[in-house]
Amino acid sequence: MLKTKEQFIDSLKKQKPEIYMFGEKVENRINHPLLKPQIDVIGLIYELAHDPRYQEFTTAKSHLTNEMVNRFTHVNQSSDDLIKKVQMIRMYARQCCCIQRCMAMDALNALSIVTHEIDLKHGTSYYENFKNHLTHFQKEDISSTCAMTDVKGDRSLRPSEQADPDLYVRVVERRDDGIVVRGAKCHTTAAVPSNELIIMPTRALRDKDSDYAVSFAVPIDAEGLKLIARSVTPREKREIDSPFRSRWGVTETLTVFDDVFIPWDNVFMCGEWEFAGQAAELFAVYHRHSYCGCKPAVSDILMGTATVVRNLPI
Repeated sequence: MLKTKEQFIDSLKKQKPEIYMFGEKVENRINHPLLKPQIDVIGLIYELAHDPRYQEFTTAKSHLTNEMVNRFTHVNQSSDDLIKKVQMIRMYARQCCCIQRCMAMDALNALSIVTHEIDLKHGTSYYENFKNHLTHFQKEDISSTCAMTDVKGDRSLRPSEQADPDLYVRVVERRDDGIVVRGAKCHTTAAVPSNELIIMPTRALRDKDSDYAVSFAVPIDAEGLKLIARSVTPREKREIDSPFRSRWGVTETLTVFDDVFIPWDNVFMCGEWEFAGQAAELFAVYHRHSYCGCKPAVSDILMGTATVVRNLPI
């Protein structure tokens, strides 16, 4: 399925995430003046995916269903996929700079490897969980982002050595139907315009840190999930318009997990500490690959701007 911008906005309206800005609760993220420019970025991405000029690289055939899906929901299967991913990102980034859907895509690609390897060693069923979730993710063309960076506290200490055990996201309870997690992630880009979050470990761990070796998907409005947001939005234009930077914004959040329940079906790692570093590194590798699209796009814009300025009459 390829969602339209209107369907994306409708999906956001169906959820009621707990968002705070400047000490106040945000009741309507869709029309909030500091959040709407960020939502407009994701809306543009959905909109352009329907443009036939770009669909050669904005869509892909799912290896799970053989149906055409948004490339942001696709797990790369070939070098051609990787090339088209960069072409897609460069095109989008020329329109709005930071496209912001790449984090979830890169996390999914990392998890497609790590979950399989965990299962091979431990006989778990994380890869099956992952495939089922990915199928749903593709079918619904879900807007998601990756929350990886923990607040960390004293960086000379490992997670289990911190004075406050909740400075890294951790499992505090294992139940028959799922797990309960607590802690916080920081600098979570694009949580506000997302339907869900994908949580990844942030670093290599040791056996004493096994409760912190956790990865899962969670709806943005799950009970106990709180987003404390900051936004970078354009100023109101008083004299002349600047089309590139006068419309789009970026938000990031301190993402707090206050005893959030995660069903086992949405869990991709739980205690397998020896795979935490691999998960973090693989995400980083895929995300640096995404930069091969967005950073050249920024260069394109700067060079184009310089050319225009150079040709202006003095």
